[in-house]
Amino acid sequence: MDRIFRGIMKYIKTDRERMVEQFIKVKNNPHPQAVFFTCMDSRMIPSRFTETNVGDMFIVRNAGNIIPHSQHFLDEATTNEPAALELACVVNDIRHIIVCGHSDCKAMNLLYRLRDIEFASKDNRRISPLRAWLCSHAISSLEKYQQLEIAGFDTPLIFQAETPMRKIIAYIDPENKFSIEDKLSQVNCLQQMQNIASYGFLKKRLETNNLHIHSLWFDIYSGDIYYFSRQNKRFVEINERTLDMLTDEVRKYYS
Repeated sequence: MDRIFRGIMKYIKTDRERMVEQFIKVKNNPHPQAVFFTCMDSRMIPSRFTETNVGDMFIVRNAGNIIPHSQHFLDEATTNEPAALELACVVNDIRHIIVCGHSDCKAMNLLYRLRDIEFASKDNRRISPLRAWLCSHAISSLEKYQQLEIAGFDTPLIFQAETPMRKIIAYIDPENKFSIEDKLSQVNCLQQMQNIASYGFLKKRLETNNLHIHSLWFDIYSGDIYYFSRQNKRFVEINERTLDMLTDEVRKYYS
């Protein structure tokens, strides 16, 4: 807490005035452009690596950047993530949803270990909220990854896209640059896109192309950021060489 207090004092002396000006500027007309789902990992600072500012986007964080599938919610049972989707996309008419995973994700590392039946047993889930969370809402990502292992990593995975007639075809790490757990993390990002599309209250917006789902992936130890390109069927590093291509794809695909 001493470090937190010292940080607050530094903020008061250096940044408060500028930030209050920004808060006042957006007070009567906040218009965020995206809702950003990412992991709670302390190394993930999305406003910094996207250079976004006050009022630009909603940020929702949890263990593993997971958005549970709508099938898990009957009657009044729900969690924060679908409520955040409704607040962002229905109440605030935000039109871009971004799911962002990352390398060396502790939640994904644990998810990979849940292949072990004993490790994933009900008794172990009862004493571990994190294991219970992953077993309830991330096993679909693990199962998808296991399909990839069985079929071979040069085989594409297929995910449901925004509508039943649209699919996401994805080759995962074709250059074999990343660890098994990082490959799983990328699969998990795409699975969340499928999960988001399962919500009925988003159906009309998705069908009429008024709502768009994207995926980013952040390599912590290199600082590289990847965008899932539906045109290229893979995560493509965002850099000077690829920027125009990715920008054109987004404009064409989401126009």
